Amino acid sequence: MDKEVQIGNLKVKVLRDTCIGAASCVAFAPTVFQLDDERKAVVIEGANETAEIIMMAAQSCPVKAIILTDATTGEQVWPN
Repeated sequence: MDKEVQIGNLKVKVLRDTCIGAASCVAFAPTVFQLDDERKAVVIEGANETAEIIMMAAQSCPVKAIILTDATTGEQVWPN
């Protein structure tokens, strides 16, 4: 199951079936994302990073496997 983690005002989720392990998200936000044993991106529990960095990391994903949702409104902000 794809786990959603709230970081600040964003809920961050990686679609594991979509992730290809390119690790561009890890390069942009190593305090938020890491690759697991299956070489799939996961969100680090307790991560703390700016919304701008998290957005850049999500936008860097070549297969759009990272879903960002505004925690206040419930609106999906990436991909849009």
